Amino acid sequence: MPDRDSKSSLGSEEATYQIVRADSPPGSLALVVLRGGVPAQAMLPESGAVTLGRGPQSDIVLADPSISRAHAILHVGQTLRIEDARSANGVYVRGERLAAGASVTIETGEVVELGAVMIVVVPARADERSVPAGAAPIARAAAGGALLVRDPAMERVLDLVDRVADSPISVLLLGETGVGKELVAEAVHRASGRASKPFLKINCGALSPALLESELFGHERGAFTGADRAKAGLLESADGGTVFLDEIGELPMPLQVKLLRVLEERQVLRVGGLAPRPFDVRFVAATNRDLRAEVERGTFRQDLYYRLNAITLAIPPLRDRPSEILPLAEHFVAVASQPKRASVPAIGREVRDALSRYGWPGNVRELRNVMERAVLLAGDGDIEVGHLPPELLETESATLARPAGAEPSGAPGPPPRVSLRSEVEEVERRRIVEALEQCVGNQTRAAEVLGMPRRTLVAKLKQYGIPRPRKR
Repeated sequence: MPDRDSKSSLGSEEATYQIVRADSPPGSLALVVLRGGVPAQAMLPESGAVTLGRGPQSDIVLADPSISRAHAILHVGQTLRIEDARSANGVYVRGERLAAGASVTIETGEVVELGAVMIVVVPARADERSVPAGAAPIARAAAGGALLVRDPAMERVLDLVDRVADSPISVLLLGETGVGKELVAEAVHRASGRASKPFLKINCGALSPALLESELFGHERGAFTGADRAKAGLLESADGGTVFLDEIGELPMPLQVKLLRVLEERQVLRVGGLAPRPFDVRFVAATNRDLRAEVERGTFRQDLYYRLNAITLAIPPLRDRPSEILPLAEHFVAVASQPKRASVPAIGREVRDALSRYGWPGNVRELRNVMERAVLLAGDGDIEVGHLPPELLETESATLARPAGAEPSGAPGPPPRVSLRSEVEEVERRRIVEALEQCVGNQTRAAEVLGMPRRTLVAKLKQYGIPRPRKR
């Protein structure tokens, strides 16, 4: 039996737990969940079965895409048992995966793996023992942009992920820049039978056509200047796994032809090569473009579109998922605080109001940047409205500056309503102009600052009537 005060190393993170015997008094235990280095806790009942899973019907909701809707059952009593609920990614105890439907006894303080989530049962503090199990969703954290699901539309997206994950068909993800398409692609991979194989990704709009071809298909030694050795491409390297083609709408037409052939034949010919090489990968592609419109314009091949579009998942923008804004903000604050602060700063009421009312044209990526900036500016204090960027406060300033119910001086009534779309477009236009000024008119650098492909930036310049800077 471990010492009473010991450390359990969970991946790259380290957390301290007090270890007690398995026959400790009932009603004094809590379940701690660790995902992405951020722990969350829920109380356990004195006895009975506690269901764990991503589905809202679970007693304790684990909001992670690697978790099945019904993943495991924790049996609490004089002894603790964990039972696999026929989950997709399994329940691992002491490094061994349980058979579907099987159960095994665990001890307090023992780490159990569920998909990409780790759980451990620990003694609860006396002042927490009255909290009922499953009182609130757990596991706020996920890697990268945090695929935290609260909105019914996103829940439907993950339901589709569950249905298509084990199929080999290609998946096309549609959504605005920054909505979390890469996280959904990872969810497709982790929920599939390919989860133990590589998940490799490439941005089709970030590389020159020649470099993109080499990265995708590989090259032989001497194929071009600087090719001093042979190199396997992305498709060969991901054999058995999943390839994520981000910004597929930016793929140049010549490479569209080659990719179509690869999709049909499941063989890849390296640049400068003579013999094709077979491979087995699952394709997930993503774009913020309307590919049907691109097909009609002749800028995207119709046959490739149908090849990639075996199943389409449309990811709603953050402004259409209002119930996820504040939980995501709390998560980003917690993650940004980890290496710098002993405690997580509180988010003030006025800040919450501003976050909830903002249109978020940059979606989850913009929210993450805003909260990381706020943590930095807050120092050792809590997050206040002064720590937010000006654009979040422009629509709030008049309201925050006067008492509730008071009218602005000289105004007989409330100001005219402006549509949300108009506000979002105005914010986007202003940020584009600011980025161009910051980058001295360099459109490529401005697109990088804004987090969008250069082609998208050029289209936005035309949409908003912003003159394109001339080369000097």
